Amino acid sequence: MLRIQQLKLPVGHTEQELREKIRKKLRIRPEELTGYQIVRRSLDARGGKLQYVYLVDAEVKRESEVLRHCKKGVEKAKRAVYQFPKSGTKRLFCRPVIVGTGPAGLFCGLALSRAGYAPILVERGQCVEERVKTVENFWKLGILDAQSNVQFGEGGAGTFSDGKLNTLVKDPAGRNQEVLKIFVEAGAPKEILYEQKPHLGTDLLMGIVRHMREEILRLGGEVRFGCQMTDLVLEKGAVRGVVLQEEGKVSEVLETEQLVLAVGHSARDTFAMLKARGVPMQPKAFAVGVRMEHPQSMISESQYGKGYPSCLPPASYKVTRKSESERGVYSFCMCPGGYVVNASSEEKMLAVNGMSYQARDSRNANSAMIVTVTPKDYEGTDVLAGVEFQRKLERAAFCLGDGRIPVQLFGDFCQNVASTALGQIEPCMKGAYVLSNVRSIFPKELSQALKEGIEGCEALIPGFARKDALLSGVESRTSSPVRIIRAEDLESQISGLYPCGEGAGYAGGITSAAMDGLKIAEAIAKKYAPCYD
Repeated sequence: MLRIQQLKLPVGHTEQELREKIRKKLRIRPEELTGYQIVRRSLDARGGKLQYVYLVDAEVKRESEVLRHCKKGVEKAKRAVYQFPKSGTKRLFCRPVIVGTGPAGLFCGLALSRAGYAPILVERGQCVEERVKTVENFWKLGILDAQSNVQFGEGGAGTFSDGKLNTLVKDPAGRNQEVLKIFVEAGAPKEILYEQKPHLGTDLLMGIVRHMREEILRLGGEVRFGCQMTDLVLEKGAVRGVVLQEEGKVSEVLETEQLVLAVGHSARDTFAMLKARGVPMQPKAFAVGVRMEHPQSMISESQYGKGYPSCLPPASYKVTRKSESERGVYSFCMCPGGYVVNASSEEKMLAVNGMSYQARDSRNANSAMIVTVTPKDYEGTDVLAGVEFQRKLERAAFCLGDGRIPVQLFGDFCQNVASTALGQIEPCMKGAYVLSNVRSIFPKELSQALKEGIEGCEALIPGFARKDALLSGVESRTSSPVRIIRAEDLESQISGLYPCGEGAGYAGGITSAAMDGLKIAEAIAKKYAPCYD
């Protein structure tokens, strides 16, 4: 295979035009091009000229001869091929247990199931079919299920998101492509294998998650819903089991010597239990802020130009600024054609997130506009001080809106006054909202940094700082406030304990969490044979 870089074609081109472009680049006859595979496709809108840029692997006759005659931009294709390791020889006395069925837990469970380890997955929330009903009920009626919600349940927090699959994680082992392949096998469109910014949307993710669970079960794994790990059984510095609770009562002490903690970034009660059990953890920086809504038409026009082709998807953006106090302010988890959602998981607290369906067809774009906070901003030196910082903001948001999402126009945010009427932008939200003073949720230094950062983005996207842009709060679950420390072999200081994914502090999104799940499965497989008594 020959890899061709920087093949450019106008938006709306045909497949035949792409084949012809490949043939001309390689200077070969049509019959000599026996096949091709798109490795990456990105959209270039610079200079007002809309075109797709391709990275392509081409299969040709007389490959060596063709390569010798090609000019720059063509080379021998090199692609990392993912390989799950050969099993180790150490004996397993119990089945591996995975706590959490977000991307990290599901991909770890699927990999171990395919290798014959028959893991047991434990999930405090509901299966995705029931979970979606519970979440919809919460958005309509405000009745929160603290065990199964936007944060907890099969698929994790990513199930109710835009479903972005891009990642900046370096990937010499080919795990990224393996994750995408598994998604396609589970029902995702094949285009995610090569799009520069692939996404799935909440509606597609639900079916994909269910398919993965069914595959785990078919291969001998087990998935237990409504089942929360509430304690560890430790002996001589090693895991020996977990205490499980169902319907508020201890249901079982499940023996295991290989425990994967894929609990997600909102498992605050679990973090407290781990601290009490002496599991090494440390606080880490994260970010908090607001969800900001603009008309999607405004965002698309700013990115594509006026009169852009209707075949293009709703445009996204990524912006970053610095405040006068040198705090970083940036967009996060941008949702084209999306919704702001009430993403609360604890009583009397309120957090928001962004979500899109596959079509991305709502009238508004939204993203988190967030400001970095570090352990220096927390009160006290406790490892869970970041958790309490998040909770303080979420309590303020809940009280401000009396359980509804607080919303404020950006112009009123700048003036620090409550909004009393909407402008031209109508909120696209899942869950009740109320106009109020979102700025009052934050410490002064953070709200000022947000104001300055958003104003600075006007130079990047005209209209970004418009007075009637909508802010809602509080966006507090951008990443885990703690890191559960693990060594190079991916184990905690507690033998047999594997911190995994975003909640443990080792990932930042669906794909990176899934990749971390594969890494943990590999670490277990390298040591142990897939059999147990």
